[in-house]
Amino acid sequence: MNKKEILEKAINLIMNDRAKQHGDIIVNHGNIGRLWGAYLSNKLRVKVDIKAEDVAMLLALFKIGRTQNGNHTDDNYVDGSAYLAIGGEIVNRKNKDVK
Repeated sequence: MNKKEILEKAINLIMNDRAKQHGDIIVNHGNIGRLWGAYLSNKLRVKVDIKAEDVAMLLALFKIGRTQNGNHTDDNYVDGSAYLAIGGEIVNRKNKDVK
């Protein structure tokens, strides 16, 4: 896949399939952040607050980490770019709500 194909596939996933499957990105990533935060707070015995945009960035890093071992798969690049786009939208939507 070339960069255009990777981005087009990512767009299709986050605008169609996964958007329908998982719902609003702020709600979905916020839920994940609260669950991860509760788990880490309990495990580390320190308050951990993971925001929706942090979840998107951490999931992008997860995909980046997967490129370090194993066989190449375009999925890591597609999903990684999708998570970065989701993170950007979350921050922009939150900033718009603040203003």
